[in-house]
Amino acid sequence: MQPRARTPGPADATPSVLVVSAAPPLRARNAPEQYDDLAHAWWDPQGPFAALHWLAAARGELVPEPSEPGATLVDLGCGGGLMAPHVPAGFRHVGVDRNAAALAQAVERGVEAVQGDVTAVPLPDGCAEVVIAGELIEHVEDLPALISEIARLLAPGGVAVYDTINATLWARLSLVWVGERLPGGPPRHIHDPRLFVPPRRLAALFSAHGLEVEEQFGLQVHPPSYVRFLRDRSVPVHMERTRSLAALYAGRVRRTS
Repeated sequence: MQPRARTPGPADATPSVLVVSAAPPLRARNAPEQYDDLAHAWWDPQGPFAALHWLAAARGELVPEPSEPGATLVDLGCGGGLMAPHVPAGFRHVGVDRNAAALAQAVERGVEAVQGDVTAVPLPDGCAEVVIAGELIEHVEDLPALISEIARLLAPGGVAVYDTINATLWARLSLVWVGERLPGGPPRHIHDPRLFVPPRRLAALFSAHGLEVEEQFGLQVHPPSYVRFLRDRSVPVHMERTRSLAALYAGRVRRTS
């Protein structure tokens, strides 16, 4: 008599393997190594740099048209080149960043890459018609050196466009303690509130370097567009102007001397 075949049961099944992507390590606040950890994410509009895409679009609205074809726009701390779609046609778009992986992605978007420190840029005096310092000011330890470089790079009459974070309790609460935990918000520990800058201090530094503030305003997420983003992450969020400078603020300065 043949032995009766045993019906395979759960114990005979091949064990499944659960693949879990390793999360980036939690670095010290404002640690530059974070940009190496997140180098793959620059052009993911749903990823950890989602808010940088929204801010780049808002920043682009402040950039004037070039006075002539080939005029130079210097994009300080350009990262992966997120400003590229928002720079008016005709500019020579030069991006400065320390991170080689980010610059490689910027080059793919038509940016002319310069690897270097934003407080000691290897470009000549007065070479730029426009300088952009977007989401950069609050990451720089030596702020006077950065403002000095912006002034040095600008040609007389040139314009600098900036956005940064105010040194207020509300900014810490909304953009760090809460913001770092919200979808689309900044990555954990990307900001160090110690480096946040009050508008009056920034205006005084600009003035000391011959840069006159032409306009300055607050920026905030447009609530209906953020709700749409929560429902469909492919929908970009619109940043709207506000009179309050209590958290995120932006502006434009002109070199007068």
